[in-house]
Amino acid sequence: MNPQAMLAEALRAMAMNRMRSGLTMLGMIIGVAAVVLMMAVGQGAQESVKRSIDSMGSNLFIVLSGASTSGGIRFGTGTAPTLTLSDARAMATLDSIGAVAPVVSGSQQLIYDNANWSTIVMGVTPDYFTVRAWQLDNGSEFGDTDVRAANRVALLGQTVAQNLFGEDNPVGKTIRIKNRPFTVLGVLAAKGQSLDGRDQDDSVLVPITTAQRQLVGNQFPDSVRQIMVQARSAELMAEAERDMTELLRQRHRLQAHQDNDFNIRNLASVAQSAADSTRVMSMLLGAIASVSLLVGGIGIMNIMLVSVTERTREIGIRIAVGARYRDILGQFLLEAILICLVGGLIGTLLGVGLSWLVSSKADMQVVVSSQSILLAFGFSSVIGIFFGFYPARKAAAMNPVEALRHE
Repeated sequence: MNPQAMLAEALRAMAMNRMRSGLTMLGMIIGVAAVVLMMAVGQGAQESVKRSIDSMGSNLFIVLSGASTSGGIRFGTGTAPTLTLSDARAMATLDSIGAVAPVVSGSQQLIYDNANWSTIVMGVTPDYFTVRAWQLDNGSEFGDTDVRAANRVALLGQTVAQNLFGEDNPVGKTIRIKNRPFTVLGVLAAKGQSLDGRDQDDSVLVPITTAQRQLVGNQFPDSVRQIMVQARSAELMAEAERDMTELLRQRHRLQAHQDNDFNIRNLASVAQSAADSTRVMSMLLGAIASVSLLVGGIGIMNIMLVSVTERTREIGIRIAVGARYRDILGQFLLEAILICLVGGLIGTLLGVGLSWLVSSKADMQVVVSSQSILLAFGFSSVIGIFFGFYPARKAAAMNPVEALRHE
């Protein structure tokens, strides 16, 4: 039997039992739709984490000052003034280090005209923009001259600009921070949420010297709470951490038996852990959804076995008039594959539609990739072949004499 005739016969058999064929496809439709949806959710989570990681910058460390003790109470990391601007300048000379950005910060109330907004004001150096890979949406950055002169200039995050100025352009306007006037030089590009869920755009950047002298009260004027450090490359991360540890211990005159009075956190490791977690979650979601495809395949095999039993006499007649083993095998196998392919196509469309619905209604990022669609569609075809082979083989192996006697 030629392929065209086999296809026409398969379509005829499906049309004769529309209800049965539709119910059989239903398992594949649900399975494929579930796989497409779950993979879209998983890949959306991975994309969201990747965007958060990219927004942090690359090859980053955060060096935090040590913990302080008062009245027998030990406070957390970052409460003791053990890091200074001099430490930051010294770290910048290390061969494994690309850029260094000391940071001081504090919560402040911002005022512009009749609007006000409470946010984090961070004192930074121009290297901060390099370390964080943070561009400007409009305006210009402050430079070393502003840092040396402790000028009252500021860069606004997108959230702050929106709440203070709405749709107006803030550049060149004057805001008040701690009742002091600051000129807005520019607006930072959007960064979105960090890995811990904090809105990175809800912040204001000012020169570090301005923050130390006029905004953040500190009895140690040269001290900083944290220093952001960028290694020259991912391969030099371990070397950079060793170099910084040795340098800071030497500068802080720590003996061999003394613990570090600082803490170095490798953000690349944190980012990798988050990425690995979302990757595992995506695989688990896909695996769980694949179970429904397996159930759909078993349903196809059951229905095909019923079809073979019902058409036993027809099979016997075909064999008697010259149909070969491979003709019968191909006929029933093609029917199973067609059911899976049609069900897979409908399921793919349903999965894409549900992904769009989840994205728009649940405010959740989903990513429907061609890879997930091809995987689900291809898997449905494989299931059709796998679960359709046994019924097709059973039909092809029938004894024509016994098949003709079947009532």
